[in-house]
Amino acid sequence: LAALERQVFDFLGYQWAPILANFLHIIIVILGLFGTIQYRPRYIVVYAIWIAIWVTWNIFIICFYLEVGGLSKDSELLTFNISRHQSWWSENGPGCVRKEASMSGIKGLDSHSYISVIGCALEYRYIEVMHSSFQILIALVGFVYACYVVSVFTEEEDSFDFIGGFDPFPLYHVNEKPTNLLFKQTYL
Repeated sequence: LAALERQVFDFLGYQWAPILANFLHIIIVILGLFGTIQYRPRYIVVYAIWIAIWVTWNIFIICFYLEVGGLSKDSELLTFNISRHQSWWSENGPGCVRKEASMSGIKGLDSHSYISVIGCALEYRYIEVMHSSFQILIALVGFVYACYVVSVFTEEEDSFDFIGGFDPFPLYHVNEKPTNLLFKQTYL
């Protein structure tokens, strides 16, 4: 549900890299759930590997919005340099007031306007950081759960009883024919 919520807000902000990452995350989460329901440890291992990638992605998003290591939140990196869109929260955050002013010196751009945002209770970059931090927290819980489920499934496979196989006291006993019946068949 958290990934779907994040996908919606990334769609509203036209941020194509996070949209693609969220889409892949949703698909892999569905695959992991399917693997859990169908007792397929391989699918759950794929989910666990993806979670490591997902945590790395969210750490990158945190570094991007906090401008760590030469990254700039004003760059067009998350939109694949297709548009100048930013996070939806930059204009619609809690307490933000949008002021639009038409750009009157430029002809042909009558529908475009300059938007200034003031009075935000929380800057949009901190909202994005909180989103990513929450995703990391959920991912770590999912990773621990995936490891546990894989260990339980593989333990069940190792302890399977192959028709009395390694168990010294089988749960069922195969009745053997008495030897006198075997001899009786040879006389006939």
